[in-house]
Amino acid sequence: MAATTPFDLSKRVAFVTGGNGGIGLGMAKGLAAAGASVVIAGRNKAKAEAALSELKATGAAAEFVELDVLQEASCHQAIDRTAQKFGRLDILINNAGTSVRKPPEQLTAEEWHLVLNTNLTSAFFCSQAAYPHMKRGGGGKIINIGSMMSVFGASYASPYASSKGAIVQMAKSFAVAWAKDNIQVNSILPGWINTDLTKKAREQVEGLHDKVLARTPAQRWGEPGDFAGVAVFLAAPASDFITGAAIAVDGGYSVQA
Repeated sequence: MAATTPFDLSKRVAFVTGGNGGIGLGMAKGLAAAGASVVIAGRNKAKAEAALSELKATGAAAEFVELDVLQEASCHQAIDRTAQKFGRLDILINNAGTSVRKPPEQLTAEEWHLVLNTNLTSAFFCSQAAYPHMKRGGGGKIINIGSMMSVFGASYASPYASSKGAIVQMAKSFAVAWAKDNIQVNSILPGWINTDLTKKAREQVEGLHDKVLARTPAQRWGEPGDFAGVAVFLAAPASDFITGAAIAVDGGYSVQA
């Protein structure tokens, strides 16, 4: 997987679940700017078309693949289709996510499984599907999107926090298992980021906006573009000796008492 510079992603192919908006699109833009061909995967075709227009306006090679992360077959088919079309798969970002905000005693089994399957089980399916293609290509990079809820707890976020804590531990297990194949597996832990998902959180959790600002040394909410650099770093040769790590991107939220 030699490259001309530590951050060169030219001739690399990246697959980003939930890459048609929010943090996923922010990372996709970063990978594209570094030279990668980027496939954004999701269910919302209209949203994906808008994201593709943004990516292609920068001159990026970008495509959309329809994906239902709740279905194992869909995960395997979408990744196999990508590898067949481009001849390789080098980077997988497991970013698709959802949340149901309720006290734990009010959650239904259906809601619990929806969050766990969307956030965690889909990452297992996609990683498993990507593995043979990366191994065949001599290595690869898998990036799991955790959360500050991988570290902290919240009364309204038990399924979300459970899934995000688990996805970090899953990355560590995969990192150990696949190091022999030159596949590095790491996690990014977003703090409070301005996305559609957190817009709903601000509507549902009273006082959340002001509490986040008060705790964040950067004194602002994060933006999707704040993830372009860390995505490139973890996808590039610069991080070839980093695996099983979890990097917070939170404006200092997690280090302020």
